[in-house]
Amino acid sequence: MAAVPSRVASRIAAGIKRFQPILAAAKSRDVNESDTVVIVTDMLQEVFGYDKYTEITSEHAIRGTYCDLAIKLDGVLALLLEVKSIGLELKDSFVKQAVDYAANQGVDWVLLTTGVIWRVYKVSFGKPIEHELVLEFNFLELNPKDDDHIEQVFMLAKESWQKASLGEYHAQKQALNRFTLAAIVLSETTLDLVRRELRRVSPGIKIGTSEIQSVLEVEVLKREVLEGEKAEAARKLVSRAANRPLRSTKPDTEEVNETPETVDNAGSSVASETTAHNGGADT
Repeated sequence: MAAVPSRVASRIAAGIKRFQPILAAAKSRDVNESDTVVIVTDMLQEVFGYDKYTEITSEHAIRGTYCDLAIKLDGVLALLLEVKSIGLELKDSFVKQAVDYAANQGVDWVLLTTGVIWRVYKVSFGKPIEHELVLEFNFLELNPKDDDHIEQVFMLAKESWQKASLGEYHAQKQALNRFTLAAIVLSETTLDLVRRELRRVSPGIKIGTSEIQSVLEVEVLKREVLEGEKAEAARKLVSRAANRPLRSTKPDTEEVNETPETVDNAGSSVASETTAHNGGADT
């Protein structure tokens, strides 16, 4: 997750302390939806950092119906919120309603909340339109001294939206989901690597990648990660990325040739470096 600026972390920690007793009391009274919306609006401002008067809109009209709240940043709709009464158990039908709102507006993100439970979904505009749960937390269970809890709340904060942190977090979750990992394990590159290592373990034994793939599919990987739309989407994702060059995160020091230092007019030395890149594959 993204690093939380100290000023924002302090605001979130203070907000957790302030609103936990408010939410607990409201839940014990089983307040209605409209009262829950009031609490959530205050939380959006005091905890998450949105301006109540310029960035939080109420009863946003969508094709003759309304969502409870919406967040606009620089005049652009960024997030739609469906708020349910604090004592209500969140159901799949509530998610569909919020996703339908987002689809009608072309908004990528929807939030379903009771003030206590917060769920963030990423909307995918395919056919059919799909949604994926990206983030969920229980506000009453947050510890204001726990950095991980602060980071969870930060993902929904205004400062996080401005850095696109939630999108990066979603991309990371996608890369680490079981369907993507299964597709990578069964990719040609990985199968070749496994075959090479098996030759190292058992010299002289001839094993084909098709045999390795069969064992992985039948005896190692679960069927649920190999079948269905998500598995197929993961295979396509891995296939498209197969020929994409990897970006280096640090210079390859073994391939750096330094030229003699030169001195600028101020007397500071400037080293010029050239980096040679080898295009050959491992053998």
